Amino acid sequence: MRVVIIGNGVAGITCAMTVRKGDPAAEITVISGETEYFFSRTALMYSYMDQLTRRDLEPYERSEYRRQNIQLVKGWMVDCDTQTQHVVLDDGQRIPYDKLVYAVGAKANIFPWKGIDNVKDGLVHFVSMQDLESCERLTPSTQRAVVIGGGLIGIELVECLRHHGVNVTFLVREPYYWPMALGEEEATFVAEEIRHHGVDLRLREEMTEVEVDSSGRVAFVHTNTGERIPCQMLGITAGVRPNIDLLKQFSRPPELGRGIVVNEYLEAPQPNVYAAGDCAEIHMPGQERPLTELIWYSAKRQGAHVARNILGDRQVYTPPTFFNSSKFFEIEYTTVGEVETLPEGTPTLYRKMPGQPISQRVTFNDRQEVLGFNMLGSRWNHELLEDWVNEGRTLDYVKQNLHQAQYDVEFGQVKLDRMEEQIIPLKKFQ
Repeated sequence: MRVVIIGNGVAGITCAMTVRKGDPAAEITVISGETEYFFSRTALMYSYMDQLTRRDLEPYERSEYRRQNIQLVKGWMVDCDTQTQHVVLDDGQRIPYDKLVYAVGAKANIFPWKGIDNVKDGLVHFVSMQDLESCERLTPSTQRAVVIGGGLIGIELVECLRHHGVNVTFLVREPYYWPMALGEEEATFVAEEIRHHGVDLRLREEMTEVEVDSSGRVAFVHTNTGERIPCQMLGITAGVRPNIDLLKQFSRPPELGRGIVVNEYLEAPQPNVYAAGDCAEIHMPGQERPLTELIWYSAKRQGAHVARNILGDRQVYTPPTFFNSSKFFEIEYTTVGEVETLPEGTPTLYRKMPGQPISQRVTFNDRQEVLGFNMLGSRWNHELLEDWVNEGRTLDYVKQNLHQAQYDVEFGQVKLDRMEEQIIPLKKFQ
């Protein structure tokens, strides 16, 4: 069996490794134009901040691919002949497949702001290895940067720029930081943390126009408040979308919606074609809206699921209990289950440590069953929190056992008995 995987991110490489485990004789080829070797995309910021080398970003020793007999091809796919089952690369190579897996990931959103088409240099994203290289090239000649978009990628880029001594204006168009994931209470002390690190955080402010200098490099950003901000770098971190633009140019492209359309088995309508990770748009039976999971943990899970289906263990994909983790500068963040996705008015237990950026928010239903967690300022065992959600544990049970889910970190656990708590309804950003 010849398995060709397009994309060497976590979905693609997990798929390759899982196929190899199940079929020692399979011919496995992984194709990527971004890098030759799989790297941890979530660790890009640590390379930008000089804490990790490029090689440190690679989870596997390079010899592992040879040991696993996985062929890595550096190149961009430019077409696919689904009749003869060949992929075509930019250098003219035609590589045959029996099973084809699209794992092409996501790309940064960009919108038609006034002047954006005039920019020849100074505009960066923070998703790919090429983005990292652009940031590193521009940093020495940048005194001030503007970053727009108030999510996790935005705060990572902001932190990296501050590490290098760059003055940063951070534009967040919403009334508080990241309302898609945080309640106003948490967002307030996260904003304080951002400003504590010297960031010019602007809420309810957004870019309306970009000005360039005579060379085409970013020079000024105009905002909806009428301000004209001088800058040499503009970071666009307004979310990501499935990376499918190139596929639209294929002679026989896969069916495309927001992403690559697949069924509940992650199979595309074209025979022997699959999609996994950020690029997959999953149409589940009985669900009105398709599922797109633009998150690292889900991409890894989907890569393994596609591999099992290729190997003959055909199973419906079941989305896991949602989980994510990150940091806002020094503030740890763990989220599990449903929190800000719930209807306005959903009851929540909100606990806050007086005078410190430490909080826990627990959502629950009218049967007192816990639905989700937002935990800031300390470290938590997300697997145990997931178990409590999946088992339908009650709010009282969670309160009595919450200490079991907290990691014993170097400087001790948070003293949970010192937390102030209240039951408040979930407020939705309008």
